[in-house]
Amino acid sequence: MAKPKWATPNRQAHLVRLFLESGGFCVYGHRPCPYPEHHYELFIESLIKDWVSDDRAQSQAEWEAERRQIHSLGERRYPLRGQFNTIGKDIFYTEQPQHYLEGLGISGLTFKPFAKVRIASSYMRLFVELGDSLKGISKAKRRKAIRYGKALPPQVQRRIEQLCNLAVRHYLTNR
Repeated sequence: MAKPKWATPNRQAHLVRLFLESGGFCVYGHRPCPYPEHHYELFIESLIKDWVSDDRAQSQAEWEAERRQIHSLGERRYPLRGQFNTIGKDIFYTEQPQHYLEGLGISGLTFKPFAKVRIASSYMRLFVELGDSLKGISKAKRRKAIRYGKALPPQVQRRIEQLCNLAVRHYLTNR
């Protein structure tokens, strides 16, 4: 029969010492003992349960430390506030758009459609002329897109995005 995990030599010696000191009766030395939980048999059962739970907590803590060590990237962990790790920073900046489309409109001077675009991380706004990109859409759909921000057909939306990307790229390179 295998020895239980809690039964280390120190713990076994402690149980033998308790038995010899109590004589198998009250572990606190009461003669006669009015408390049943002080009797040797009940006392060692609760003591063993405590040892088992301590061993379980110890093995859990060791496992957590090992898992953290295996999966760490060797980066500084603290202070956490306000700092990216290098991988997270790269992912964050590559996923950020260069500009945000704020709205569509019709110029009062030329009666041509334009897009209002805000450059990312800046207060700068660009007004991009869209030319004939809204020509193939009905008048009602154009008005809904301009007034209420309703979605346009995908091919028209792609064309507007291309024009805005071109204008933003031109602005950023010629600054």
